This record gives sequence, C-alpha cells and structure tokens, in this order.
Amino acid sequence: MATRIGFFTRLLDKVPASERYRLATEQIQYAEQLGFDSAWVAQHHFHENEGGLPSPLVFLAHVGAQTQRIRLGTGIITLPMENAVRVAEDAAVADLLIGGRLELGLGSGGTPSAFDTFGLTFDQRGDVFAQHLATLQDAWQGKTLTETDNRLYPPALGLDKKIWIATFSARGAQLAGKAGHGLMLSRTQPRPEGQPHLPLDALQNPIIDAYLEALPAGVTPRILASRTAFVADDHHYARKVALPGLTEQAAGYRRAGHHLRGETLDDLIGQFDAHIGDPQQVLTSLREDSVLPRVTDISFQVHSVEPSHRDLLHSLDLLSRYIVPVLRSHTATRELERSL
Repeated sequence: MATRIGFFTRLLDKVPASERYRLATEQIQYAEQLGFDSAWVAQHHFHENEGGLPSPLVFLAHVGAQTQRIRLGTGIITLPMENAVRVAEDAAVADLLIGGRLELGLGSGGTPSAFDTFGLTFDQRGDVFAQHLATLQDAWQGKTLTETDNRLYPPALGLDKKIWIATFSARGAQLAGKAGHGLMLSRTQPRPEGQPHLPLDALQNPIIDAYLEALPAGVTPRILASRTAFVADDHHYARKVALPGLTEQAAGYRRAGHHLRGETLDDLIGQFDAHIGDPQQVLTSLREDSVLPRVTDISFQVHSVEPSHRDLLHSLDLLSRYIVPVLRSHTATRELERSL
C-alpha cells in the first residue's frame, strides 16, 4: 500500500485559545514545507486540557487559506453531538474554500460528560452516529433531504468518498469497510483485562483484517494509523521532555479507573505506545510495529509527550529528514515486490 505521511495536532499548548490556534497553524504550515501529505485536528467540546478545538471545520478553513497543498482532515468530528445537515453544509463550504483538500474523520466517541449538553446520553452515541452518518452521505450524494425537495447547497464535490471512520473494534471496522469508507486507527487503545503488555499491533491487525475482508471488490482501501512519535537530536533530551506529559497522562489514566503496567518512564512509553528518542531509536521502534506496513496513511503526533512548540517543530524536521524517507522507500520496495 502507498504510504502517505501526515501530522496530527491536538492544540494542547498551555496558552490562550487564540495562541493555540496560531501555533497549530504554524505547525501545519511547517509540516507542509517539510513535505508532509496531510494534517489532522481533533474536536473536543468544553475541556481545554483535552483538545481545545470545538469547531474543527472553521479552523481548517482558516488553515486552508494559509496553505497550498497539504490535505486537511478532522480526526475526528464527534458526529452524534452535531446536526448532520449543518456538518454537511459546513464541510461542503470548507472543502470549496480550500480547493478540495478536506478529509472527514468521524467517530461516535468523545468525553462522556459532554454528551448531555447536546441532549444525549453516552449510551445513545452509537445509534445517533449511524443516523447522522446516513444523513451526511445522503446530503453529499445530492439526495433530497426533506419531502419539499431540499438538497445540499453548495453541492459537495466527492466528500462522500473522503469519509474516515474511527473505531477500536473489528465490528466497527467491518461496517466501515462494507460502506467503502476509510479506517482510522488510534495512536493507542486500552488493553484487554489481564493483558497489560499486549502490543498495540496485536489489537489493531485484527481490526485491519475485518476491514479488508468487508471492503467491496474494486474499492481501494484507505487505512490511517495515528502514532505518537517525538524525535530529538539526543535520546536523553527526548526522554526528559517526554516525562512530564506522560506522567500527567498516567495520572489521568488512573483517575479513569485504568491500571498501569508500571511506573517507570519506559513503562509509560509502552503503556501509551509512544516512539521516543533520537532518529535511529524512533525508526527502530516504528519498524517493530507490524501495522504500519499494512496502512495507506500514517499520522504522527506528539500527544501525550506535550513538548514545547520549538521542540515539536524540530521533531517534525527530524521525522521528515530521517524517518519519513525510510517509511516511503520501504513502501515503494513492497509495491515493486508485489508487481514482480
């Protein structure tokens, strides 16, 4: 599979919102300069320490006016909390404004405490997600939305072919594949009870299998794997920068009722599936991930490391120089081998 490389920003800098948005814009512009193929942002309502961006399509339209080539995606819009017709309209307008570069990652999850503000319970999210997704597709395919023959304006230009579904489960992947959507895999996910050391690829390869088995014949697979990667010139410095953020993430993990595999920095790196160190160390770590050769897209992020803006930009630079070319060359080699 051809590997496109992206950058994912969570907008978690400890600064006012306007500065968060400015820094994230600068990061995406820099990623474009370095040759990254895509940039992704997450949607979070109300909780500034979990993402700080309730309106991702507004933000991406702003970023699109300051970039030329890089594809801009939502990772994810929490669809049950949205009015599906308004999402369809906003996405259609944003995609026009940024020259067709929009990608739509959608999911049913989100912070449980946020749902009641939108008139929902957390348990309703699956059913509402399915209903809203069907409405989105109808709107983007130009179908009538009411008995009075209302149709989307402006019409969407292929947005129904740029849907990505985020899921932790083989069942969710099967539904995404059957519909011909893209599949989004998380940077980390909870381990089954009693298996704290189970590697992430052991959880995600069965999800990919279910997706590919359900994908209709002739439909090109789209599989995005998000991965935490923080690269520095010196591995001691990388670990020093990583410690506070991972420690804070561990505290939140405990508060949520989860059990950690251990308390050392290496335990936390393993717990949250992070790739941290100098370029060679990060590349070696990524090569152990058997999911990555199977995906079409990789999106790198620094959450939960939370480096400074300067360190984040330098990490992107090191990724682009020492790691991205290797990932792409390995993909080209695999494609050549398959064609022989």
